[in-house]
Amino acid sequence: MSSRRQFIQSLSVSGVSMLAASALGAAAPAAAAPAAPAAGTGYTGPHRMVRGHKLLSIKQSDGAETLGIVTEQGVIDVRAVARAMQIEAPLTLDQLLQEGNAVGLNAIADVADSSGVARLDESTITHGRLFATPGKIICVGLNYRAHADEIKMAHPRVPPLFSKYNNSLAEHNCVLKLPPQDIAIKHDYETELLIVIGMPMRNVDAADALDYVAGYCTAHDFSTRDLQLERPGGQWMIGKTLDQYAPIGPYFVSADLVDDPNDLRIKTWVNGELRQDSSTADFIHNTQEMLAYISKFWTLEPGDIVFTGTPQGVIAGMPKERQVWLKPGDVVVSSVESLGELKFTLG
Repeated sequence: MSSRRQFIQSLSVSGVSMLAASALGAAAPAAAAPAAPAAGTGYTGPHRMVRGHKLLSIKQSDGAETLGIVTEQGVIDVRAVARAMQIEAPLTLDQLLQEGNAVGLNAIADVADSSGVARLDESTITHGRLFATPGKIICVGLNYRAHADEIKMAHPRVPPLFSKYNNSLAEHNCVLKLPPQDIAIKHDYETELLIVIGMPMRNVDAADALDYVAGYCTAHDFSTRDLQLERPGGQWMIGKTLDQYAPIGPYFVSADLVDDPNDLRIKTWVNGELRQDSSTADFIHNTQEMLAYISKFWTLEPGDIVFTGTPQGVIAGMPKERQVWLKPGDVVVSSVESLGELKFTLG
């Protein structure tokens, strides 16, 4: 945290004026910081999907959760550079996706490169939520062949759909607070690939579906099985949509940087023990088929997110004598190839 504060302070005091002068072609007093622009608030230009970027969310000292661009040299603090250079840029991933101001994000990256803006050391960053206000959170259940087999269920003919809500969204390195034991005790892990929508799509053919994808993330559909499966009638919403039950991160990776979403290694560790180890090649319904099916019923909008199911290895699929449910203090790490490791601790 101290490194980030030092960077922002140095950018605001000693570096801002020189950077602004260089970019605008005018001199500026060395100690005067320019007024903050209305960045990320009211972009009305053409909608563009983000390409060529790996992004994260920075939890700022004032509580804001704002974009960071991940580069080999470190992380560019989008808000700090936007304010310093008076660039109209999206300050959150929700804004970037929903407004489509990829031009503003690219301008931040270009200015940072040309002006030599210092990068943040990612290890000093406190991560914020990548998503806070997506329009829809759609989940596909029972979508890996080996997982369906382990819980002795038939492979579904079409993708089974359910939803989560924004209250469930959580960040990388969060402490996920479990409900009291008198409410539930059978807590389980479900690492998943997350699809992020970049353009409106309705009744789209599977052959064209990937054209509408902005990018992908590592995500977790945390599940409480006694709430989900043991209440009368089944309560999937309750079992999967409590507060913080959808950690996502640490990165959003644009689609052009992912070779094939249907061939990514996916893993889960609990307290260092490997529990899930599979590939999205085991999808029953692949990425294109899921999106085409969902688009028959709803218009998917930019910024909507789709959970794609979990592979075999969940606690619910083990013999009952081996079912040791998650508990406070356990550390869960989820990994999807090319998208990074999402970590959270149960509290």
